[in-house]
Amino acid sequence: MKKKDFLSKKDRKDWENFLKDKSNIPDKDQVNQSKNQDQVYKYDLHGLTLSEANKKVKEIIISCSEKNYREILLITGKGLHSRDDDVYKSSKLSKLRYSVPEYINSEPEISKLIISVVNPSQNEGGDGALLIKLKKL
Repeated sequence: MKKKDFLSKKDRKDWENFLKDKSNIPDKDQVNQSKNQDQVYKYDLHGLTLSEANKKVKEIIISCSEKNYREILLITGKGLHSRDDDVYKSSKLSKLRYSVPEYINSEPEISKLIISVVNPSQNEGGDGALLIKLKKL
């Protein structure tokens, strides 16, 4: 494609008219704000201890609720590479996968913001993730 070295009078006039009427230019802040309502917030909990993960989950739920997110996808992993023995872990169970929902239900401050905690579809993480649906405030 060859670069155009000059603007025709019509192109220049069209451009000036476009710049005069700001209603044609979208407000990026407004567009991004409305998108948050439909977006899914994603966070990976890999590498966090149980107490670190619980603190982070609380922080995420409160923040996402305030920002009008509808869903949170938490990547917990399947626990296959965990080194420590724990009551929440066996060869079939993930420590965070089961303890995070228990933590959410036991914390009144965040449980009141939640509609449900469900298994996401396989392409969204399946058994290695949790999908938290938030209430509208």
